[in-house]
Amino acid sequence: MISTNYAPEHTGIGPYSTQIAEHLAASGADTHVLAGMPHYPAWRVAEEYRGRWRVRERRGGVTVHRRRHTVPARQTAGRRALFEASVLAHGALAPPRVRPDVVLTQMPTLAGGVLGARLARQAAAPHVVVVQDLMGAAAAQSGIRGGGRAAALAAAVEARILRAATVVGVVHESFVERVTAMGVPRSRVHVVPNWTHVQGPSGDRERTRARLGWADDETVLLHAGNMGLKQGLEVLVEAARLADREGAAVRVVLMGDGNQRAHLRRLGADVASLSFLPPADADAFPDVLAAADVLAVTQKASVLDMSLPSKLTSYFMTGRPVIASVAAEGGTAQEVVRSGAGTVITPEDPKALLAEVRALTDDPERAARQGACGPRYVEQRLSSQAGLERITALLRLARAGR
Repeated sequence: MISTNYAPEHTGIGPYSTQIAEHLAASGADTHVLAGMPHYPAWRVAEEYRGRWRVRERRGGVTVHRRRHTVPARQTAGRRALFEASVLAHGALAPPRVRPDVVLTQMPTLAGGVLGARLARQAAAPHVVVVQDLMGAAAAQSGIRGGGRAAALAAAVEARILRAATVVGVVHESFVERVTAMGVPRSRVHVVPNWTHVQGPSGDRERTRARLGWADDETVLLHAGNMGLKQGLEVLVEAARLADREGAAVRVVLMGDGNQRAHLRRLGADVASLSFLPPADADAFPDVLAAADVLAVTQKASVLDMSLPSKLTSYFMTGRPVIASVAAEGGTAQEVVRSGAGTVITPEDPKALLAEVRALTDDPERAARQGACGPRYVEQRLSSQAGLERITALLRLARAGR
């Protein structure tokens, strides 16, 4: 497996890569992972890995080969290009000394796709690519500085990787049209949804709220996860500012880390209804989500078909209603509507966001009804067993068609 993100990262793509690799190892496969140094979502290398160029370690029955790369604290197209170049250069100079029967690449990193294709070609092995984010579309839609100039180049490299792959998996059906437009035959594209990689809440909700300082008479709107450009989290800061002005008993909480955290703190420094929390550890994470009243997923209006937030699968487990401040035609909106677990509102509209929070507060039956849909949707569609079996089926399919 090629995946820049891997355990001990516990948000984003890392948990999926880790569970896939450990599942394959538990099934009897000699499983190796070429990964980067742990850095997400803080975009800082984890302390125990700092200063190390190469690491070989065993985790959950998997041999993990780590290679050092740059980690940009701020996201621009140029810095992202340097990140990709460093991943590619070190991975190509010092590849794992194994001869794989099949190579599985987790993209969004273009460098990972190039390395996966190279290793597969050298071993005459099939190459399976699972697309978590579309990098060309991301550069165009996320608002990253210089992204417009980089989008065409990223899309060209991405298309070349996907056209050469034996099998392509996409995490949502909204990606299919864009991938086939790159020249990948539809017969080689398979939808492999991500699954819920966290357990349901198990702690005492009132005790968790008290520990976090959340009052019983306030409605807590929580966003958990990466604080990056494409999330457009300014809408939450401005919704909290509106709550201040209107005297609404609403607390907006941003929990997590990312390259926009410092900017958001500065933007909301004078907002009383806004709070920040550090990332919760894996054990506490579900209980913190469940302690909130409403969970928020936000994206810039320009984000349509380039990614599907991994936080959704965790949100659905909690039994809390979800507000999706996202483009109605995008995959995120489609997933929230299909689950029945939330409401889609106009993106980048703080008035609409605060109004929907207050509407859910005033209609607890609707809030409870939406919240109850999430765990049912997980059971029907997003179980880890089903997700891992879909990935294993892709590998079997690729090997059978070799």
